[in-house]
Amino acid sequence: MSGPVRVFRVEDLLDADPTPGMHRRRAFELERLWVGQVTTAPGAVSGWHHHDVNESSLYVVSGILRLEFEGHEGWLDARPGDFVHVPAHTVHRESNPADEPSLAVIARAGGGIPTVNVDPPPGRWDG
Repeated sequence: MSGPVRVFRVEDLLDADPTPGMHRRRAFELERLWVGQVTTAPGAVSGWHHHDVNESSLYVVSGILRLEFEGHEGWLDARPGDFVHVPAHTVHRESNPADEPSLAVIARAGGGIPTVNVDPPPGRWDG
C-alpha cells in the first residue's frame, strides 16, 4: 500500500502540453499544481505561448534556456543552476542557442490551463 509520499520515476513521465520546439513531460498534476520537465533541442525555438493563470517556475538543469517575452526587447538566458519565474498570462517563447539540449524542471501553480499557444506579440515574429 502506498503512503502520502510518492516517487515519480523519469521513465514514467508523460508527454504533455505540446508547444512547437519544446518537449514537455509531466510528472504529476494536482488541482493547483503542475510539475514536470521541458527539453529544448539545440537550435530549437518554441512557439509563442502563455500559461493562463499559472505562475511558472523553472530550474535549469543543463544547457541554456533563452527566453523572449512580451514587453521586453531582446532575451534573457538562464544557465544550469538558475531559477526562472514566468508570471501568469506572460506571452513568451523559449529557445536553445547552444549545441546541446537544455533541460529544465517546471512547477506551475494556479490551476489554469497548463499551456496556451498563441500568435506572436505585435512586432515579433515566429522563427
